[in-house]
Amino acid sequence: MRNGGWTNRNDPLVKRPAPSPRIVSEFSSIDPRAWKELEHADNPFLSHELLSGLEDSDCVGGNTGWQPHHLALYEGDELVAFAPTYAKAHSHGEFVFDWAWADAFHRHNLAYYPKLLTAVPYTPVTGPRLLTHRDHPDKAGLRQGLVKLAIEECERAGFSSWHCNFVSAADSQALKTPELLARSDWQFHWRNTGYASFEDFLNSLQSRKRKNILRERRGVAAAGLRFEWKTGAEVDAADIGFIYRCYTGTFDAHGNHAALNEAFFAGLARNLSERFLVCFARSADEAIAASVFLRGGGRLYGRYWGCVQNIPGLHFEAAYYQGIEYCIHHGIDVFESGAQGEHKIARGFLPCKTRSFHFVRHPAFSSAIADFLARESVWLDDYRDELLQHSPYRRPES
Repeated sequence: MRNGGWTNRNDPLVKRPAPSPRIVSEFSSIDPRAWKELEHADNPFLSHELLSGLEDSDCVGGNTGWQPHHLALYEGDELVAFAPTYAKAHSHGEFVFDWAWADAFHRHNLAYYPKLLTAVPYTPVTGPRLLTHRDHPDKAGLRQGLVKLAIEECERAGFSSWHCNFVSAADSQALKTPELLARSDWQFHWRNTGYASFEDFLNSLQSRKRKNILRERRGVAAAGLRFEWKTGAEVDAADIGFIYRCYTGTFDAHGNHAALNEAFFAGLARNLSERFLVCFARSADEAIAASVFLRGGGRLYGRYWGCVQNIPGLHFEAAYYQGIEYCIHHGIDVFESGAQGEHKIARGFLPCKTRSFHFVRHPAFSSAIADFLARESVWLDDYRDELLQHSPYRRPES
């Protein structure tokens, strides 16, 4: 029997071939129909459109320092497991910082690069990293197979290390092995507890925090700004050009390199359609700011923000408050507004743990890093406790 093009593997009469490993150097070689059979939790960053778009627009590959080196398992000709993976020549665009590790290698005349990284390029968003076929009876075994393949590939190809960043809870179980070092950090997420309106959300906050948000919003309104949301199906070439201008302007203002290009944004809007969203801030019908969001799996993801005119409070309105209102109006459970940012706490975002796992081939360095991570973990737990002391939400009456 066939089920969506997949052999009925629960049938005891069907003999399954043993999974065989492959290294995939071009994501475009993966059939979109086969990709849809993998479990990726409706995460837009794991869509075929986004991952192929990064390669098609030359945002990875070439001289970017992100060389596609995807890990895959096949049973016969059937794709059963996949980990989006890249050979890295640097540590830019990862958001799990290992610069000190690279420096220590260098000071001991050892090469840290190239290294192997399983992640979505330029994206600090948690999601599945060890993707398995949704109907496979041994998903745990497939995840373990991908981990084994990653470690073997480090040995075979001479990578100093393998890193698996922003890992989902399901994948964490397969990654908790003696060979791998666990690391965690904190992001700030907003959660929808069933708010009926933005005012309802404000009423859940302490008075001082509520008044601060209202003051910021009034300031933006007094500047005469209005906000317009468009989907990827609705934006035109001029909109994409403005989005790209805002994106690069933000990176330039902070002295950073903008790794994505205009072709990537155009393709993403076109191919993700309703899952691609942009909120424009307009003054007298002229766009002065844009915030780009993706949605999927019950979450809204704030990704890129920029403006061509600085107005007090505009960043908070366009990147945070508009997103919160969107989530309330559309019944979206969680709003992830990007990496870092303690200032988000006062605006309703609370710490949420992120996880990564690391294999370091050099035994002495692996031991030293493990010791560092143990100490870092204690500090990070203390940091979370301190952050929660500043929660903006009203405490329930005892």
